[in-house]
Amino acid sequence: MEFYEAVSSRRTVRDFQKKEIEANIVQRIIEAGLQAPTNDHMRQWEFVIVNDKPTRLRIIGKLNQNRTESDAVAAVDSWGFRDDCQREMYIDAIPKQHKMLLNAGCLIIPCFRQKTPLLQPVNLSALNGFASIWCCIENILLAAAAEGIYGVTRIPSISGESELIKETLKLPEGYEIPCYVALGYPTENAKQIEQHRPKAEDRIHVDKW
Repeated sequence: MEFYEAVSSRRTVRDFQKKEIEANIVQRIIEAGLQAPTNDHMRQWEFVIVNDKPTRLRIIGKLNQNRTESDAVAAVDSWGFRDDCQREMYIDAIPKQHKMLLNAGCLIIPCFRQKTPLLQPVNLSALNGFASIWCCIENILLAAAAEGIYGVTRIPSISGESELIKETLKLPEGYEIPCYVALGYPTENAKQIEQHRPKAEDRIHVDKW
């Protein structure tokens, strides 16, 4: 797939077929991730592939698997969201958090080296590792799209969630988890929500805003 075609075809999918992704394809996708720029030129990134379903159930154990559309509507109302597109995306996403991670054809836990407390940065430079791994993740999502595979990310945000993942997967000291990356082949009726698509010409400011 040509690069710009992959960029335009990449989309967030949360409805996956129960079909594993071949190991050689996963390796190819991660190799694309490893081509991303990195702040310290060391690419201290590691990837845990979680195929075992009991292990998946363990690391996503803090997620509420019974949240409904009504719960999602209440959440976006409480957040004050008014944009229809934004509301629709969250209303679709919230009830699917547990299922999408469990059913994905490949669940990747990317890990990066972090020397200082991630949530207590002394300056922006202290977040360089966090910023770099997201460049890697975007490469992974684009490479997956080129393979006809789509996905979604989820940042561990529940109290104790990151610690549970680290303990279960036996991560070494000094590594942090930016998100889950769930990849898979979409179902025929996978929900696709129209996104805002601003034009570059409307967002570019030359020399001053």
